[in-house]
Amino acid sequence: MTRPDGRPAPLLVLDVVGLTPRLLAHMPRLAALGAQGSQAVLQTVLPALTCTVQATFLTGTHPCEHGIVGNGWYVRDLGEVLLWRQSHQLIEGERVWDAARRAHPGYTVANICWWYAMGAGTDITVTPRPVYYADGRKEPDCYTRPPALHDELTAKLGTFPLFSYWGPGAGLASSRWIIDATRHVLATRHPDLALAYLPHLDYDLQRFGPDDPRAHRAAADLDAALAPLLDDAKAQGRTVVALSEYGITRAGRPVDINRALRRAGLLEVHTQDGMEYLDPLASRAFAVADHQIAHVYVHDPEDLPATRAALAGLPGIDQLLDDEGGGKRAHHLDHPRCGELVAVAEPDAWFTYYYWLDDERAPDFARLVDIHRKPGYDPAELFLDPADPYVRVRAAAALARKKLGLRYRMAVVPLDPSPVRGSHGRLPAHDDDGPLLLCSAPGAVPGRVAATEVKALLLELAGLGQGGGAGRGARERASTPA
Repeated sequence: MTRPDGRPAPLLVLDVVGLTPRLLAHMPRLAALGAQGSQAVLQTVLPALTCTVQATFLTGTHPCEHGIVGNGWYVRDLGEVLLWRQSHQLIEGERVWDAARRAHPGYTVANICWWYAMGAGTDITVTPRPVYYADGRKEPDCYTRPPALHDELTAKLGTFPLFSYWGPGAGLASSRWIIDATRHVLATRHPDLALAYLPHLDYDLQRFGPDDPRAHRAAADLDAALAPLLDDAKAQGRTVVALSEYGITRAGRPVDINRALRRAGLLEVHTQDGMEYLDPLASRAFAVADHQIAHVYVHDPEDLPATRAALAGLPGIDQLLDDEGGGKRAHHLDHPRCGELVAVAEPDAWFTYYYWLDDERAPDFARLVDIHRKPGYDPAELFLDPADPYVRVRAAAALARKKLGLRYRMAVVPLDPSPVRGSHGRLPAHDDDGPLLLCSAPGAVPGRVAATEVKALLLELAGLGQGGGAGRGARERASTPA
């Protein structure tokens, strides 16, 4: 509902990555939010990946419409695999703030670390953005709009802790910084809608699995860190929505999809300095691995049968979605950015990006935390190589060079993916293992909420719903058993 002064009701939307009903048992503050307000199962989309689901939340559309078919994809006209980009222009369709401003000109929005933040039409933006020095060094930092906010946050909170945001050191420090940045923005800028992305549960759930005590402790730690922000929101009269994009389930079986394509003679590499590099332009088929989803790009339709044959017997693949059988269309994945085939892993499996057949031929970036050069997602970046007895010494030496302002290589990532214990990307088999949505407003979210209905829900909670509560009607239809 709107406020007495006619302004929309203020909202705080927390993207608590990996939050599930099972984990909520270890998070008393968030559990109370749902118990005192309302709670619903959130029906996510395929692929259940961060960038895809966030784009669905913001636009109210499926991947076939907004175009974010994964955390990255093969850009055909460049001949390159690009993951974890930051340009908001990659998303197609109307955003929730565009619809809000149509109903209420002057509606203000803050984005604190949701993806595709740069160039978005938000009034306030905070997003991780390292400094890439000319000598090759990478140092932690963030990008903000307005620019003055950068120095405010850095002076108050310190430099954004990039190496706690991803990599072997990933932990609570980055989510705590984002929480404190959100509190600062709410207190100093007073946006009508604030979006905050909290990645902490991604880490130990992938490292150890969602049923490990260390994962439960991570949930409890994040819940405690959220308490001051939830208190601020209540004092400011903000409606709070806490939701998740996916649930992480136990998965300890890596599937080397690109190696299968290479052995079948479909994937090609080129060699430099003894290292092998994927050659997308020369390959007849290759895969962009993204957790439990892999987009398989096939240049020539005549190679589709050979590609299917190469993958048909590969243990760990559950489905191969294509155009002919309507599989991609049925899952709303019929977009030009998709692979000709979309592989879905079995519940306990996930896809590696590895394409070399001999670790001695692996490119040097394979042993680094390097999310932009690897042609696929690599959860092994969460680990120090357990097979290297000197890995901590190497890491310490690299840190020493870093502190001296020298170039350094943090070559500590294992090439053995077996330590990974959790993954996501498939649609959940059970509601307890899938995402959920909590709202501080009683009765706001009965039953089930589809990811495509989150945009309408936010407009409704702000008092800007269109069509006399169309969002509520859609949610009621979603809660009706098929």
